[in-house]
Formats: sequence, C-alpha cells, structure tokens
Amino acid sequence: MFPGGFVSEFCGVDSEVGRLRTVLLHRPGAELRRVTPQRECGMLFASQPWAERAQQEHDVFADTLRAQGVMVLYLTELLQDALEYAAARQQAVESVLKDPRLGEELRGQLRSHLECLRPEELAQLLIMGLTREEFPGGRGAVFGLLDAWDYVIDPLPNLVFARDSSVWIGDSVAVTSPQGRRAEAELAAIVFAHHPMFTGTKWLYEPGHELLAGGDVLLLAPGVVAIGTGSQTSPAGMERLARRVFDSGFAHTVLAVLVGPGGTQCLDTLCTLAGPDTVVMRPTVAYSLVARTITQRPDGLRLSHPQPFLEAAAQAMGIDRLRLIETGLGPGRFSWRDDPGGQWDDAGNLLAIAPGVVVSYERNTLTAARLETAGIEVIRVPGGELAGCRGGPRAICCPLGREPASMPDERERAA
Repeated sequence: MFPGGFVSEFCGVDSEVGRLRTVLLHRPGAELRRVTPQRECGMLFASQPWAERAQQEHDVFADTLRAQGVMVLYLTELLQDALEYAAARQQAVESVLKDPRLGEELRGQLRSHLECLRPEELAQLLIMGLTREEFPGGRGAVFGLLDAWDYVIDPLPNLVFARDSSVWIGDSVAVTSPQGRRAEAELAAIVFAHHPMFTGTKWLYEPGHELLAGGDVLLLAPGVVAIGTGSQTSPAGMERLARRVFDSGFAHTVLAVLVGPGGTQCLDTLCTLAGPDTVVMRPTVAYSLVARTITQRPDGLRLSHPQPFLEAAAQAMGIDRLRLIETGLGPGRFSWRDDPGGQWDDAGNLLAIAPGVVVSYERNTLTAARLETAGIEVIRVPGGELAGCRGGPRAICCPLGREPASMPDERERAA
C-alpha cells in the first residue's frame, strides 16, 4: 500500500519552500457534524461548518496537490493501520482514559468497551467521539449525571488543521502540545510511533510537554527555525524545541518571534514564505513584529536583544533582505491587533509547493493579485468552509517530505 518501509525514504523537510513531495492530511468528516452550539467541543471554526462542503473543498485541495506530484496520506487511514498493533491500541486507549472527567467507575467501563473494538471502529470513535446514548454499557454516578448528548469522549472538530499537531524538522518529527487539543496530538503520536511507514522516526517533541503549536514553527531556511511565542506556544515550549533542534544538528539559529499574548493567532497567520527570500505578511505586523535570535553556546542558549523580525530573519538566513509581499485587506477589515475577536485574514497562510509556487484560497483575490505581480504563481482552491479559524492551506497540511531547498545565493553560484 505504501512505498518503502522506513521514514528516511520519503520524509524530511528543511524549509517551507522546497518542492513538496509528501503530505499528511485529515479529511474532515463526522466529527464536524457532531458539534452543536451547545456542545462546541473546543471548535475553532467561527461558525458551525457545513461538513459536506468542507469535505468537497478538502477533496479539491488534495487533488490539487496530487496534480502537482505530491503524495497525499490521510491520518485516518494511517491510524487504522497503526491500531492493528497491540502497542498502538494500548496507547490509544490509555490516552482516552487520561480524561479526568470520567471517574473511576466509568473509566473502567470505557476501557472494556474500547478494548473490544476493531481497529477501524476504534479509529472512528477516537475522531468522532462517543455520546452518552451511544454507550449502553455505562452506569454509575458520573455516567448518570451526563445529559443524553453529553460526550463520554469528545469529537475532534479541529483535526482538519493537520499542521497544529505535528511538524517535521529535518528528518525528525515534533508532535506538538497545542492548547486544549492534546487528543489530536495523541493520534499523530500513535501514527508516528507505530505505523511501519515511520519505522526509525526520530522525535523532537511529544504531547504533554510545554505548550507548543505547530503553526508557530516556520522553517525559514535550512538551519534556521522561527518559533512564535505567545498564547499558543509558551517560552518554555519554544526553549525545549530550540534545544532539541540544536542538539539534532539541524539548526544553527532559532528565532523566538514575539507573537503576542492575546487572541489565538499563530506565527503562520502573520507570516508565511512564498519563496526562498520572499515572505507574505499582514501589513499591520510586517514592520512591528519583533524577534530575538537564539544561538547555542557551550554554557547554554544565548538570547539576543530584540530586533525587527524581517531584519533578524534575513541575517539568520544569510541574505541581504527579505522581499515582502503584504496581504491585501479589504475595506472594513481589521488585524488581530485592532480587533482580536473579530474579522480575520487567512490570505497570509499560504502553502508553498515549490519555490515561487503557492496554494491560496480563491477568496483572497487582492493578495493573489499582488503575488502574481511579484512573479509568484498562485494556485487557487476553494476554502469557504475550511477557513473557519483564520487557517489557510498551510494550516490544513503537514508536509512530511520536501526536496532540499536552496537559497538565492546558492542558485546564483550554480548558474
């Protein structure tokens, strides 16, 4: 079913812009239909999503990647395969039973139920959840106090945002620890730990470590990692990942980018790469975003004074400057700084599939026009339902493999 048997054969990512070869996606499904205004289950979408339309949009996105020569893997299928193995099943069951809401009696009943399920059934339940009415074996005080449509196991409506729970850095994976979304990260951890395709995977991060969101991690260039710190990634999470990427030999420089404590934004909603020396950023933050450069010394990590992000990034990448393309905000639209709970902009959350080639939601017409004027090829895909929490194509795609990137000066020397 899958090519090869070892992760090194098809996985490895050293930048945001090397030609994309392999990705991990989650096709949205029944978990979206399980969410109601009364039972939101931590849903990031601003309004109740139309599940069927979200599936259609996601299928177009996946087909677009395939048309560009990208291998598309689905989390659900990999999870089902992994759950054929006893160790994976045990890890999955234990991850569910950690929920402190269950209580001792209900926890034991749920364990018996989960251990009897087939891999396909268990994978489905882990994603779409389990209501009180769907669990006839439940009894006791905790179970009796649940309403009919309360969840014994919550559905995972945010699982479609595949970048949030895992990031590949070099030939290693960081399974993250996103705020309030540990169950999603646990599923990624089961796949990478137990699926034969990922035999030999090296780990940089695991669920349960300090707060870390995948959307806060940008691979600016080979050896240069930017990590946003703010509401979604804590300074301690940034520090742990920085130490790991230094120790792995992948990075010579890490930028700690001060995203800000308010709102729900990640770094990739403020900045993404469209080419080796080209960034797409919101106009309100392009010249106000601040970073601190981290380097490794024998006595520990060294932190520089704050610098403008664009300046610090260019210096770390070894280029004179970064070319900036601003996202096009229409009349009446606001940045998160002006209106943290209001209108958002997903135009900057682009997915580069090759140097100078990006995928963008078709509704971002102004930004697409600016990109094309700058010589960037824009492949448009529908995203009306998928753009629910300011996430663009980058947010719903976890690259597993890219061709090695080359910086502009390397290409010039080669020419």
